[in-house]
Amino acid sequence: MPSLTGRRADKAGGDDDSRRLRARAVWGAAPVAGPAGAALAALGIAEASAGEAVTGTLLGNISVGTAEVIQFAMFAGVMGAALLSAIWLIRERARTAAQNLALRARVAELGAALQRSDALLNLRDQRVVSWTNGADKPDLVGTLPPGTGAPEERGAFFAFGRWMVPQSAAALERAIAQLREEALGFDIVVETQSGSPLEVQGRRSAAFTIVRFLSLTETERRFARLRLEHQRLLAQHEAVLGLVDALAMPAWLRAPDGRLQWVNTAFAKSVDARDSAAALESGREFLGTQARDAIARHHSDKPVYEDSLSTVVGGDRKVFRVTSFAGEGGSAGIALDVSEADAIRADFESMVRSHADTLDQLTTAVAIFDADQKLRFFNQAFQKLWSLDTGFLDSAPDNTLLLDRLRSEGKLAEQPEWRRWKENLLASYRALEPKDHWWHLPDGRTLRVIANPQPRGGVTWIFENLTEKIDLESKYNTAVRVQGETLDNLAEGVAVFGPDGRIRLSNPAFATLWNLEPQQAAAGTHIGAIRKLCEGRAAESPWGEFVAAATGFDDERRDRHGQTELVDGSILRYAILPLPNGQVMFTFVDVTDSVNVERALTDKNEALEKADRIKNDFLQHVSYELRSPLTNIIGFTDLLALGGTGPLTPKQREYVDHIGSSSSVLLTIVNDILDLATVDAGVMELDIAEVEIAHAVNAAADLVSERFKEHGIDLSIDLDAAPVSFHADENRLRQILFNLLSNAANYAPANSTVDLECKAMADGVEFRVHDNGPGISPEVLDTIFKRFEPRSNGGRRRGAGLGLSIVKSFVELHGGSVELISNKDSGTTVICRFPLSPEGVRAAAE
Repeated sequence: MPSLTGRRADKAGGDDDSRRLRARAVWGAAPVAGPAGAALAALGIAEASAGEAVTGTLLGNISVGTAEVIQFAMFAGVMGAALLSAIWLIRERARTAAQNLALRARVAELGAALQRSDALLNLRDQRVVSWTNGADKPDLVGTLPPGTGAPEERGAFFAFGRWMVPQSAAALERAIAQLREEALGFDIVVETQSGSPLEVQGRRSAAFTIVRFLSLTETERRFARLRLEHQRLLAQHEAVLGLVDALAMPAWLRAPDGRLQWVNTAFAKSVDARDSAAALESGREFLGTQARDAIARHHSDKPVYEDSLSTVVGGDRKVFRVTSFAGEGGSAGIALDVSEADAIRADFESMVRSHADTLDQLTTAVAIFDADQKLRFFNQAFQKLWSLDTGFLDSAPDNTLLLDRLRSEGKLAEQPEWRRWKENLLASYRALEPKDHWWHLPDGRTLRVIANPQPRGGVTWIFENLTEKIDLESKYNTAVRVQGETLDNLAEGVAVFGPDGRIRLSNPAFATLWNLEPQQAAAGTHIGAIRKLCEGRAAESPWGEFVAAATGFDDERRDRHGQTELVDGSILRYAILPLPNGQVMFTFVDVTDSVNVERALTDKNEALEKADRIKNDFLQHVSYELRSPLTNIIGFTDLLALGGTGPLTPKQREYVDHIGSSSSVLLTIVNDILDLATVDAGVMELDIAEVEIAHAVNAAADLVSERFKEHGIDLSIDLDAAPVSFHADENRLRQILFNLLSNAANYAPANSTVDLECKAMADGVEFRVHDNGPGISPEVLDTIFKRFEPRSNGGRRRGAGLGLSIVKSFVELHGGSVELISNKDSGTTVICRFPLSPEGVRAAAE
C-alpha cells in the first residue's frame, strides 16, 4: 500500500507536470489576445483535464477526492466559458467583416473625393495654405498661373515681400497674423510686382487655419484693381488727413455748399474749440465773413486761391498765407502763419541792405557768387579794383566768364596752364573750408584772394590788396635795420625798458656815457642791476626816478626831462619818454660843452644887459642935460634973427640961420633919443583918438616943405583910396610921416617927385612913401632899422641913424608893421600898416 501510494503520488506529480507543460505549450503556441485567446486557453485546459480523467479511469478503481472534483468543476466552467466565447467570437467576426466592408466602401469614396479635390486644387487658378491649429509649419497645395508672378517654390512663395508690392505684402501679413491669433477672417485683394491682382481669403475652423490665393478672371481683375485703388486711395486719404491734422497750420475741408466737413487740430485751437469735433459742431470759422466771401468769389472763376489774409487768433491779429482749392466735391484750404516770417523777412532784408551798405564802404574788394556761380553782389571796391563796367557786373556774369574777361583784358597774369589754374580756383565751390590764393597782377599789385564757401552753396570772394602792406613791411624792415644802424652810431645814448623793467633795446653810446661794459647793458638786464652800477657815478643820482618810471604804475604817463652831473664833471641831459605797451625809452646826451658855452653866454649876456642899461641911463641923462642948453641956444638965436638987438649984416644973418637949423636938428636927435629910451623902458603910452588922415598928412608935409623946395623936389599926395579917419596917436603918426618924408627928401634926386599914398585895407590903413633915390643894397637892407647906424649912401645929410628906428618902434606900438622895398638904382618904398583900431599900447621891438 505504501508503495502503491508512493507510485500514485509520483504518477500524480508526473501528471501535474505533464499538464503544466501542455498548458504552457498551449499558451506559448497560441499567444492570441482578446476573447479568442481566452477561448483557446480554456480549450487547452479542458483538453488537459480530459486527459487526466481518462488516465484516471484507465488506471482503475481509483477513488475521486475533493481536489479532483474541484478540478472537474473548473474544467466544466472553463469549457462553458470557452463555448460562450467561441459563440461571441463568431458573431463579432461576422460584425467586423461587415464593418470592414463598409469602411472599404467609405475609403473608396474618400479616395474619389480626394482625387476630385486634388484635381480642383491643381487647376492652376488657386493655392491653399493650411495650418493645423497649434502647428507652425503650414501645408501648401495648388498652383497659381505663371502670369501672376507668384513663385512655385515653397520658400519663395512664403516670402510675400519679394513678389508682392510692399503695401499688399504688409497688409497680407497683418491679416494672416490676425487670422491665426484672433480668428479674424478676411477677404482682401493683393497686387503682385508684375501688376496682377489676386484675391486672398482667410478662414479658421476648429482644427485648421486656411488661406486661399485665387487667380481672378478679367472682370474680377478689373474689380480687384478697383478695390486695390480704393484701398490705396483710402490709405493715402487717411495718411494725408493724419499729416494735415498733425500740422501746426489750420486746415479745413468744405462741402460744395460751403459748410465745414473736417478741420484739423490746429484749426480747433485757433478758434478756441476743445477739439475738431467741437469746432465742427459749434460751426466756428477761422476766417472772417469777408475773407470767406472773397475766397468763394475767386473760386467761381479759378479753382486755386492764394493770398495773405489777416485774422484774430488768441486775441492777437496775425497774417496768414491762405491757400484754397475748390473742386466738384467741395474745397480744401490751409493757412500758414506768416506774421513772424514777414517780420523775420523784413529784418533779414534790412540786415542784407545794411551788410551791403557796410561792404560797399569797405576798401577791400568783395564779390559774392551763388551756387550757380553767378555774381549776386559786388561792392564799389571790387568795381574799382578791376575797372569793370557796372552794366557788365549788374548782368550777373558767371565766375568763369569774369575770369576769362579779366584775362583777355590783361588784368590777370598769364598762367602756364590756364584751364587747370581756373579749375583749381573754381574748386572752391565744392570745398568745405576757405582757401587762400595769391595773385601777382601784371601792373605790379599783389592780391590775397580768399575764397569762403557758403553753407547754401556759392562762394564769397575777398580781394585784399596787399601791395602797400608788402611795401610797408619791406620799408619797415629796412627802417628797422637802418634804425638799428643809426642807434648804434648815435652819440646820444638810448635805452628802452619793457614793462617788466628789463632792457629791450640799447645802443653802445648808452653804455659809454655811463661807463658800463657792453654785457652790463645787454638786452634782458634789469634796471635795478643797472641802477646799482650807475648810482655812484652821479653827484645826484636820477636812477631812482628812472626805476619808478620804468616799473611804476602811474595813472598818467608823461614825458619828463632833466639834467645830471657825473662825478667826472660830465653833464648828461636826459629825457624819459613813455612808449606803447608799457615800455619806456630813456635818452642821454652829453651836454658838457653846451652847458659850458651856455654858462659863458649867460655871463656875457648879463654883462651886455648891464652895459645896455648903463648906456640907456647915460643917453637919458645926457639927453636931459643937452635939452636945456639947446633950448637956450635956439631961444637966443630966434631973438637975434628978430633984430631986437639991432640990425644984422647978411653974413651975421646967415650964421644965425645956420645956428638955428643946427640947433633944431640937434634938438630933434635929442628928442628921438628920449623917445626911444621911453619905448625901451616900456613906459611910453599912446594917446589913441580918432585921427583925420588928410589933416595928419598935410601937417607932416608942411614940416618938410622947406627941405623939398630947397632941392626942387615935388611931393605927390594920393588920398583917394584912404578912409576919412582911423584911431591912432596923431602926434606919433605925424612924427612917423615926418621921418619918412625927411628920409625921402635926403635921398630923392633933385627935381624929382616923392609919392605919399594912403589907402584902406581889409584890416587897417596903409601908408606908402616912395622916392626915386639910389636905393639900398641888400647888405645894408638887413641893418636898416638898427639904431645909430648912419649911412650916407648917396644922401645929402648924414644923420644919427634914428629915423627909421623910431618909425618902426612907433608903428609896432600901434600894433602895425613896417615893410621896406628897395633895390639898387630903383628907389625905395617904405610901407607902414596900421590897424583901424589898436587894442592898446604895445611894446615896440627893440
